[in-house]
Amino acid sequence: MDEMDEWVEQVDEHDQVCGVVLRREAVQRGLLHRVAVTLCRDPGGRILVHRRSERASRFPGHYEVVVGGAVAVGESYEAAAVRELAEEFGVRVSVRHVTTFLNQHGLSPHWLGIHEALISVEVEPDHDEVVWHEWLTESELFAFMEQRPFTPDSSEALRQYLAARGDR
Repeated sequence: MDEMDEWVEQVDEHDQVCGVVLRREAVQRGLLHRVAVTLCRDPGGRILVHRRSERASRFPGHYEVVVGGAVAVGESYEAAAVRELAEEFGVRVSVRHVTTFLNQHGLSPHWLGIHEALISVEVEPDHDEVVWHEWLTESELFAFMEQRPFTPDSSEALRQYLAARGDR
């Protein structure tokens, strides 16, 4: 099934459920829905960065600083973050909620739940989705982001993550 054909909960400006729609419809019509992402750090504090496949339906070949996707009907932000991390990088770890905000960047407006995870095992990316990955320090990441195309969500998610942690 195409990821845009997933059923998602339509939510309002207060992140309260008001219906169920296909993600494709939510994006096309600008209906609010939920997305969960995780910023992954290794024990040394480095951040996982990856490049999307050229076959990706959205932002092919772009880089990302978070791992995630749509929150399914009846699923919590946290459960979606854990599921997406397992699907995309083959790791099952707990995640910690950092912040949730109404994101106006990306394909359409959506509520974005940001989590963080400590990854101390080797990641095994799904090569249909991820064609390259690396662990970068924050300073390396900032320099890297100036030189490469990142998804619109990545910059905003990183900014919100750092602000919620009081880093910037």
